[in-house]
Amino acid sequence: MTLARTLALATAALATAATAAAFAPATAATTAGTATEITASAGTSAKSWGAYYAPRRAAKALGTLTITGEDHATLPTADFVRISGKVYDNTRRSSCGWALFRITYRDGDQLPFRERWVRDCTYGSPTRFSFRQSDVYQIELKVCSEPRASRPSANCRYGGTWKTLYLSK
Repeated sequence: MTLARTLALATAALATAATAAAFAPATAATTAGTATEITASAGTSAKSWGAYYAPRRAAKALGTLTITGEDHATLPTADFVRISGKVYDNTRRSSCGWALFRITYRDGDQLPFRERWVRDCTYGSPTRFSFRQSDVYQIELKVCSEPRASRPSANCRYGGTWKTLYLSK
């Protein structure tokens, strides 16, 4: 084989390998739907979170965050975040599993927060949930197990630590 032909074949092999390496992450992301982080070209990413447990594993929560369009011009925020998942009550007595979300969002130059919660009081069959929020800076989660009520108790809301699911940087 001549030197020119060897160089041409080596250059073609390198170009093919570089092209395959460039497209491999996108292909793997679209085929592996359960991957922990999937990034699309439109500025949207999905991230799995959980499973997070209440003390003594009495309740469990897990799900997915879909983040659309992070803006870092003034305050770093995501344009929209969709939070979806399941809450499980793992006790056989009359208690409920709670997933509490503290969502910090941008309002002008301020960063107030709002709380959302999901309750499941049926052992063995989880409660599904999904909601959206705009201009999101941070999302935190806490999982509790408490007696049936219309709202989580102050102990559940203010005791213990929050797990950070998303923080715009």
